[in-house]
Amino acid sequence: MAQHAPPARGARLGRAAGATGPGSTVSGVVLLLPGASRFPPGPVRPLARALARAGGAQGLVTHGVVPGRDAPREDGAAWAVTEAVRRYGDVPVCLAGYGEGAAAVLRAAGHEAVNSVVALAPCLTGEDGAGPPEPVRQLSGRQVLIVHGTNDARSDPEESFRLAARAKKANRATCRFEVHSDGHGLREHQAEVVALAVDFVLGSVFSGRFSRPVTDALAAPPPLGLRMPLASGFGRAARR
Repeated sequence: MAQHAPPARGARLGRAAGATGPGSTVSGVVLLLPGASRFPPGPVRPLARALARAGGAQGLVTHGVVPGRDAPREDGAAWAVTEAVRRYGDVPVCLAGYGEGAAAVLRAAGHEAVNSVVALAPCLTGEDGAGPPEPVRQLSGRQVLIVHGTNDARSDPEESFRLAARAKKANRATCRFEVHSDGHGLREHQAEVVALAVDFVLGSVFSGRFSRPVTDALAAPPPLGLRMPLASGFGRAARR
């Protein structure tokens, strides 16, 4: 399919990974937004590779999103959803991001094509009481997963908890996992974080089925389902 000219402010989609072979049918799209370029990329690249492996046979396509230089990241995320619909038609879209990209996908989730959101270590503003709180209405009707390291010194995990608590009131399909002892890059337990995100994406976009921990987190009332510990070794049995 022909490439669409990028918007004036410079956002664009990266190369597709997954169900892109001749005759393949795209059944779902994941759009991945990175964090700030001056920091390490966190789990974005391993997640993109894992999603392509796990979901390609089901028709899942993954694109990285290169945000515009002079526009808010959420504008780039919203444009990316519109572009994915233009390329692939009426298929479910998952917005996933890390750091500043995670905050952007939460804010851009209101597009009607978005069925799920994955926010890894989101860098939020307004959840400390110093300014207007982050919006949550746009998350209604979406499956939402937030993952945060308890030792994150760059983005306060309590801010993502407060956002999740407000989102849960409007949208029961919201869960949040805490990665104990991990920092902003989620490096110590990267394999578990990636496995959790893949499980959530495939369940949200395709099957409607999740692993037991995700099912429990979605069903549990606050604060239990919003402080769910990510178990060491999560997803290991599936990888054997």
